[in-house]
Amino acid sequence: MTPAEARVDLSAIRDNVALLGEHAPGAEIMVVVKADGYGHGMAACGRAALEGGATRLGTAYIREALELRAAGVTAPILSWIIPPGEPLDEAVGQGVELSAGTPALVDEIAAAAGRTGVAARVHLKADTGLARGGAAPADWPALVDRAMARQFEGTIEVAGLWSHFACADIPGHPSVHAQLTAFDDALAIAEKAGAGGSHVIRHIANSAATMLLPQAHYDMVRPGLATYGLSPVPELGGFGLRPAMTLVARIALAKRVPVGSGVSYGHLYVTERETTLGLVPLGYADGILRHATNRAEVLAGGRRRRIAGRVCMDQFVIDVGDDPLAEGDEVILFGDGSRGEPTAQEWADSLGTITHEIVTRIGSRVPRVYR
Repeated sequence: MTPAEARVDLSAIRDNVALLGEHAPGAEIMVVVKADGYGHGMAACGRAALEGGATRLGTAYIREALELRAAGVTAPILSWIIPPGEPLDEAVGQGVELSAGTPALVDEIAAAAGRTGVAARVHLKADTGLARGGAAPADWPALVDRAMARQFEGTIEVAGLWSHFACADIPGHPSVHAQLTAFDDALAIAEKAGAGGSHVIRHIANSAATMLLPQAHYDMVRPGLATYGLSPVPELGGFGLRPAMTLVARIALAKRVPVGSGVSYGHLYVTERETTLGLVPLGYADGILRHATNRAEVLAGGRRRRIAGRVCMDQFVIDVGDDPLAEGDEVILFGDGSRGEPTAQEWADSLGTITHEIVTRIGSRVPRVYR
């Protein structure tokens, strides 16, 4: 037994990917497994996603892609954040596809390809309005020209043309149409330069766009959050997705305390009667946000209980009144809601954040258990 564990339902991952495929018929699916599969476990969830119908995986960093290769994943993988000093030779040698948004990075990737003797597959990124990575419209033609020159010499192959939305999760936001127009303009420039054809994958759709914007599907969609059963647009509902993670802990200590007992650091919670307190062995070192203090709820003893007092580094407390509670009893912090427990969306709402942060913060001390 462990003090806490994150139970991950791999059948939910498979089912969610299949559902996403129904929303984007005819498009390939690249499932994003960055940040250790949004906290769910990168390799296990990546395999489940491929079983569910995904054809490719996406990571933020090369080291994540190399971890997938080391775990035996052979499917195509794209990595897109490439700061100086990354292991480009190893990435190219292991068939990791790489994103480039500047001519200089194209040259670095081409040099790595020259050293390894393997042509690198590169996805050129256009900044269509997010103002993060990628080439701005004024710089896009130079990026395409440099890539085509390197392709002509045989060191790279332009495998994809892509961008990323800023506000696809805000239905009706004017930036969505503007970004699609900018992306189409970028595609036209690339195709005129010879970087077109059916072998070049065009992609811009994240989870929200996969669900809501069929005009953004192009050749491939890139769902991340929705893969794990979390809604990309909560105000529109759950879209039939199944949350994959259930975070549980076991009571480390249960004890009676008198009325007026100050609980945890700062005594931000004081008991109003004689009561039973339960010590839950999870804290902010495990990803339980400190400002969940006196706010977030858990399920214990068949009822919702609000966290009582300050969330500490390794633990927090719940007040169960006169209900029975014993060491070893299970507490569910969040899950799919089927047992009456809070969901990750409820935690996010109560803490003023997004579900991405709730699940990705769960730390390495909490083992992932796959079902």
